[in-house]
Amino acid sequence: LGALLFSLASGARANGLVNAGFLLYSRARSFALQLQAGSAPRRQLPLLWKRVPSLAFSAALMCAGVFLPFALFQYFAYLRFCGPGTGPARDIPEALLQLARDKGYRVAGVGGDKPPWCSQRFPVVYSYIQDTYWNVGFLRYFELRQIPNFLLALPVTLLGSWAAWTYVSTNPRHCLTLGLERGKSEERGKARDGFCGPAAFVYVVHATALLVFGFFCMHVQVLTRFLGSSSPILYWFAAHLLQEHEPLLWSTGTDNPTSGKPLLGKSPSSCGKGSSDNPVVRLLLNWRLMTPLGKSILGFFLGYWLLGLILHCNFLPWT
Repeated sequence: LGALLFSLASGARANGLVNAGFLLYSRARSFALQLQAGSAPRRQLPLLWKRVPSLAFSAALMCAGVFLPFALFQYFAYLRFCGPGTGPARDIPEALLQLARDKGYRVAGVGGDKPPWCSQRFPVVYSYIQDTYWNVGFLRYFELRQIPNFLLALPVTLLGSWAAWTYVSTNPRHCLTLGLERGKSEERGKARDGFCGPAAFVYVVHATALLVFGFFCMHVQVLTRFLGSSSPILYWFAAHLLQEHEPLLWSTGTDNPTSGKPLLGKSPSSCGKGSSDNPVVRLLLNWRLMTPLGKSILGFFLGYWLLGLILHCNFLPWT
């Protein structure tokens, strides 16, 4: 089911191909933990190793399913722009044809030389469009006139980098072993939960890889929506910071506000502004009592949403 959903994701966006790493990691980690299981008799080890070909085949099959929509689209583009005849002739308005000439675009079904990507060993139209028309590439966006766009992406860049550093500094051994080593909590059957738990490792790696690639190789102003729609890490880490540093979420009582117990019921009586079962609403109702960090986190998300809504609905540039 996961492979099917990842396949649909890669059919919608090309960066969905990265999700194949989740399938490969899941298979590799499952096999590594089985090898380290202390209860497994040594005579079963040869049987585990005999499962390697079947595991590799199933992983390759699932990854092929993830890559299939992307490959089919590239094949479709090759037939339209590179094949003989380039598809059926269509009535295209002269205004659109003139726009294509001015922009240097190629129109399928219209005569002309084949584009350069057709003669590549692996003809991929996606990378050609990014390189030729979108100017996407390593450090290409690092220009003085792009400083406002880097400032726009600065909050999410700092938040993503902070999340990666927090996780690595908390779990150095787990990160060095790529999460393939069975931890003591897992041996006792009690895996630690929360943002810094072992289960979040693969998501942190995924989000960090997207952050690095987006910052150095993409139009940096799309970094916020790129990470916000591709990974849950930004939301998990923001919630982690609020739970760790916001006293309003620590306790239901006023005698020991730093007990660390999550507040699931009503807001503390010291707030004096009613109650809410939603912690975000509770924080907003007690905005003046929040810490500067909490105000910064909620202010960023609310400000980005409000400003983006106003600009986008008025057809103004926004990511």
